[in-house]
Amino acid sequence: MTMIISTLSGLLPFLVYFGTALFLLMLFMSIYMRLTPNDEIALIKDNNAAASVVLSAAFVGFSIPLASAAANSVNLVDFIVWGLVAGIAQLLVFLVFRRFYPLVSERISQGEIAVSIKLAGLSVTVGLLNAACLTY
Repeated sequence: MTMIISTLSGLLPFLVYFGTALFLLMLFMSIYMRLTPNDEIALIKDNNAAASVVLSAAFVGFSIPLASAAANSVNLVDFIVWGLVAGIAQLLVFLVFRRFYPLVSERISQGEIAVSIKLAGLSVTVGLLNAACLTY
């Protein structure tokens, strides 16, 4: 019984970090969806696979470095700061990609899957690199 109580002593820090991670994820996705001219949710409801691929990859691309920040942070403030840095890096992916593909949003709204897969792959790739760099 003592071992279980000892193990559960980590429950509060878990809940604080997990709640913070969910908040940062929602904040990131809110900013991401405002940054893009598309209404991704409406497109997904209309069965637009291209929008679903890109939005899902943005979730994953941010979640990977966010998980790394949580695992490597020394305290909650450190986690929040590096979570925000990870979010900014992921938002920059879209902005840079849009410079090379200026019609990307229109193409996604039309359901073009090739450009969506490329953006999705880039989002996850940058997320992985971002996570590796957060292992200070």
